[in-house]
This record gives sequence, structure tokens and C-alpha cells, in this order.
Amino acid sequence: MKSAWGSDDPTKAAFPFLHGLALSEAGHSVQMFLLGEAVSLMRSSVAAAVVPVGWPPLGETMKKVADRRVQIYACGACSRARSVMQTDLDQWGAKFGNPAIFVSLVEWADRVITE
Repeated sequence: MKSAWGSDDPTKAAFPFLHGLALSEAGHSVQMFLLGEAVSLMRSSVAAAVVPVGWPPLGETMKKVADRRVQIYACGACSRARSVMQTDLDQWGAKFGNPAIFVSLVEWADRVITE
């Protein structure tokens, strides 16, 4: 899953995590790539403050996603521009990503779909 939605639209920001959690719980392999404003969600204070309509605070969902060991990548350039640090990613088991990782995730998803 890819997302660029951030705290300016809490419900849209939460969808990739909510959908990723549901897919993971159903037994699917899930990986996420965040870019743009979505990388700000890696900060626990931001995740806790994002409350989507009809859902719990995003931080609660992200903890469940992290507990299921869903791999999250945060665009490195986007993160640097927004002062998102490695310590922000560590709490979610996330890693910095780059365009090559994003391409590899798209290729991985294409293989999974065609199998």
C-alpha cells in the first residue's frame, strides 16, 4: 500500500493502516510505503492526535499494524524534509525507503497478483 495522506485529513490518513491491518489479519502479506505528508504519521504525537471519523486514534491502529510486523517504509527524502527521525520509525518497526524500494514493492505486488 502507498499513502501520501497526512494529519490534514485524518480519515484518509488512517485508511491505509486500517485496510492494511484488515488484510494482514485476513492472512495477506502487507507492506506499506509512506511519502509526502504521510511520513509525519511516524511521530507518535502525530499518530495519537489523528482521529479518523468513526475509528480510534490512528496511533492505536498503527500499534496493531506494528504488532503484526507489517513492514512500513517512510520515504527518506520526505522524512528528512519533515524532520522525521530514525527513532520515530523504530517504534513502528519502520524503515526509511527510497524510489528503488518503492519500485521493488510494486514489482512484488505484481508478482503476488499474477500468481
